[in-house]
Amino acid sequence: MQTLKYTIITFISLVGLFFLFGPEVIPDGFQPQEILDKVAESDIIIIFNSGGWGNTSIEEAEDFTPIVEGVQDTLNEWGYKTVIIPYNRTRNGFMGKITAIKEFFSSFNFSSEILANDVEFLAEKLPGKKIIIAGLSNGASFVNRTYQNLAGDVKSSVYAITAGVPFWEKPFESDNILQLDNAGKDTLMEGDASSLFSSLIKTPFSKKFEAPGHDYFWSSADVNSKIVSFLEDKFH
Repeated sequence: MQTLKYTIITFISLVGLFFLFGPEVIPDGFQPQEILDKVAESDIIIIFNSGGWGNTSIEEAEDFTPIVEGVQDTLNEWGYKTVIIPYNRTRNGFMGKITAIKEFFSSFNFSSEILANDVEFLAEKLPGKKIIIAGLSNGASFVNRTYQNLAGDVKSSVYAITAGVPFWEKPFESDNILQLDNAGKDTLMEGDASSLFSSLIKTPFSKKFEAPGHDYFWSSADVNSKIVSFLEDKFH
């Protein structure tokens, strides 16, 4: 029994050390140099990041893609040429998820620096163009931190749309950031303990953690009107 006990303790210790000091797996993200030609004819670049693990494709991100496409359609109606650039903040696979967990506990310190550097590169190479970074839930926290990390002279040409920044993250205040909260009904954003606990209990049966009010829809009057007003103020 003693041998088993020490084996378990050793294993847990090694896992903990690996988690703390193991190598970071650089997210797929995008290669800025490779997308310069793709965005050359566009006036506005929209950088999309999903919630969850941060590697859901734009085709599969049914919870946030309609909003990003709504932003694009609105700007296109006003005569702007736009392009959506998907951005993965994590890689697929076990090591990618380990890095994602570490990033979660560090408030996306590592991955947000990478995207901030990429955005600064685009801003330098494409002067005069505007950039919008958008994210939902964990993706919103990631976008929030990315905007904070941008150099001061770049912030004026970059805008952010965040939806449902979880309550444990402090939103960064800026006139260039729109923070959606479903009119105060997002329990994950508000930190409603009773509702979140109830959702957590139901998770094993639903196979998905669903916090009340944490779903955002382009068809929602509150979401749509706030985004359009924000875009009108900044671009119209």
